[in-house]
Amino acid sequence: MAHSRLATPGATIAVLRAHDIQTRKSLGQHFLVDDNVVGRILALADLRGDEPVLEIGPGIGTLTVALCEAAGTVVAVERDERLLEILADTTAGCDRLSVVHADAVSVSPTELVTPLGPPAALVANLPYAVAATVVLRFFEVLPSLRFAVVMVQSEVADRMSASPGCKAYGAYTVKLNLHACSAGRFNVSPGCFLPPPRVESAVLRLERIGVPAPSEYVEAAACMADAAFAQRRKTLRNSIRFTLGVPSDVIDAVLSSAGLDGGRRAEMLTIPEFLRLGEAALRYGLLP
Repeated sequence: MAHSRLATPGATIAVLRAHDIQTRKSLGQHFLVDDNVVGRILALADLRGDEPVLEIGPGIGTLTVALCEAAGTVVAVERDERLLEILADTTAGCDRLSVVHADAVSVSPTELVTPLGPPAALVANLPYAVAATVVLRFFEVLPSLRFAVVMVQSEVADRMSASPGCKAYGAYTVKLNLHACSAGRFNVSPGCFLPPPRVESAVLRLERIGVPAPSEYVEAAACMADAAFAQRRKTLRNSIRFTLGVPSDVIDAVLSSAGLDGGRRAEMLTIPEFLRLGEAALRYGLLP
């Protein structure tokens, strides 16, 4: 049994031709045409049937129609005005769906509230150009978001799930992992899309961490991660000192307070260590 009637090359081409639509590379539009992948996304999401779900970049509704069967409610954010009419046709009869015409990078969380409440899950084949930004943003601005299952470029998935010491581990990894951590992944080949992207893709499940740190420490840790990784080849002490332009004795006091060796490099620090660094930076007035 098909998960989505639109998840084939023939069905997708027919819909696009019927509406005289061409894909826009500037929006990172690559339509999923493999129903097996839709099924694996649903399996990784493991929806209970009563969650309010957020989808970003629904396109012609390929994943949307499957989500409407599996979720309690679905709110889909689509930036491309040309696709709104298509969505209205392909999702006709999906009474659990509401579509918001907006840019996911700037849409207000208040626009995403469904009859069942704010989104508990983000499940989407994300526009690749904004995927990393969107995932981090919604974990930051939607406290209701318990998990995300997202299709992204494979290298972005690597950054999202990297561990300390890995080449892919950087400031973005730290900032995301202050909110959520990786809990499952599978890869998707370019041939599963129309048109095929020039990059490998992956579907990643991210789950919000159980007991978040105080918000002021999270924000401070994110700022210190940016400073620590700004000059990646330098030691932690020197990268922060040069990036923030503060005296050596202040940096030394902050690092000592956090229990950190300034001779280490940023990529070796764990999330708890970045939180300690952020807390110490606040204590010594290093951050506003």
